[in-house]
Amino acid sequence: MPAGIRLSTAAEAPFLQSRAPSARNLAQPVGVRTCMNITVIGRGNVGGSLARLWRAAGHDVQELGQERGDATNADVLVLAVPWAAIPDALENVRGATGKTTIDATNFVRGERPDFPSLAHQVKSIVGGATAKAFNLNYAALYDEVPKQDVRPGSLFAAEDEAREVTEQLIRDAGLEPVYGGGLENARALEDFLGVLFAWGRGFYRFWTP
Repeated sequence: MPAGIRLSTAAEAPFLQSRAPSARNLAQPVGVRTCMNITVIGRGNVGGSLARLWRAAGHDVQELGQERGDATNADVLVLAVPWAAIPDALENVRGATGKTTIDATNFVRGERPDFPSLAHQVKSIVGGATAKAFNLNYAALYDEVPKQDVRPGSLFAAEDEAREVTEQLIRDAGLEPVYGGGLENARALEDFLGVLFAWGRGFYRFWTP
């Protein structure tokens, strides 16, 4: 495993202990914090948990399920549905065109769509700046995040125009953003899911020496 990367299961330790600053020093996000109007598409474990965390952080959050909804007033869309439901889920949302979008979907099994990544598929439908994020964090552990002494990491890839908002929303969910490059690396993050499945449920942390 490359230097500077460690994984720990919840059974071994609450999370990875690193030389990173204490979470007490990470309470305030880096840079200027903006309260956003967020539309979360998907009310499952991922979408529902993130919506709850962002409301607690002061954001205005709308949750949409299978019913049609309107995202005209949204500053950012967050897509958290099964990968096969991506087209239908987005078609059910009015006012989504051109919005900054965070894709939190994962490919598990079946035949992949004919796109470089699921994030690229999302971008082909919405057309706005796009990021891949939250697909490598266990939603079942979100309630444990505030109990950690150091923020767990959250890998993401993003187009430049979507990077700042994605980093803030990662921090506002109690995680530390780990930039994984542009959207061309979204497929690598989707493929990394197999590593997490093999490792087991827990948190991770990346840092530089």
